[in-house]
Amino acid sequence: MNSDNLIDGKSIAAQIREEAKQEVERRLKLGRHPGLAIIMVGDDPASHTYVNMKEKASEEIGIKTLILRLPSDTDQATLMRKVGEINRDPSYHGFIVQSPLSEGLDEATVFRAIDPLKDVDGFHPYNLGLLALGQPRLAGCTPLGVMELLRRYKVDPQGKHAVVIGRSHVVGMPLALLLARKAEGANATVTLCHSRTRNLAEIACQADILIAALGRPHFVTAEMVKEGAVVIDVGINRLEDASSKRGYRLCGDVDFDAVQKKAFLITPVPGGVGPMTVAMLMKNTLLAEELQTSGYRLQASGYSCLS
Repeated sequence: MNSDNLIDGKSIAAQIREEAKQEVERRLKLGRHPGLAIIMVGDDPASHTYVNMKEKASEEIGIKTLILRLPSDTDQATLMRKVGEINRDPSYHGFIVQSPLSEGLDEATVFRAIDPLKDVDGFHPYNLGLLALGQPRLAGCTPLGVMELLRRYKVDPQGKHAVVIGRSHVVGMPLALLLARKAEGANATVTLCHSRTRNLAEIACQADILIAALGRPHFVTAEMVKEGAVVIDVGINRLEDASSKRGYRLCGDVDFDAVQKKAFLITPVPGGVGPMTVAMLMKNTLLAEELQTSGYRLQASGYSCLS
């Protein structure tokens, strides 16, 4: 793999975690201990992996961590009661409920019940609304990770055409809003594409910054990429591979080998956007602690998840 034009998300994520560790140490001297609580329901293997990664990162940085693992037969009322308990616990400033939930649980209702000031996943309608208004506070960790990669690799979106393929509320939609907002490190002209977009390949070819976040392996081919574009691959897909010890291999939404030859910069999978998601969760947790310690209220303004 030619590394000349690779965006090394693993290295950048390590830098962010080290910065966060130093910040935690500073706050501990002031008698402040940032805390993160995670609820996981059921036995989804991928969820176990993600939660373990988040727990490990928190412990390395020095963030106080609570992992509450509930059985798969947990009912809605019990889960909502646990959400309320963590909302009221001042020891935990960041709070996430790991998705997906067990069958029969209403995920949207759970996300709406999380205190918006503790919503370090950025899923609460209040936080999404602030983002839509161009006043982001706690935004999604993966979109923030993409923005941070662009910033640290000195890719300025201002005036550029950014094409985002995928419109989920987790990645595509909030990322489009972050790129388009009137602010330093943004000001892009954004086209948001999805499964119903006509002439998608033609639109993608116009992108100065092309972001794939649709969950379809190797969907973006070289023919869809303009020479010299910056390509960000958010997709993480498992493909069966008998030659692998695990029986599968990971790949992104981009046909990496072909597209890398045309791209100015490109993220690999794994090792690109993935590590940034956990790193930005740590940064969001510190922001949430700062907001709560400073007496921030929902109607206040002036804080940003992008600082």
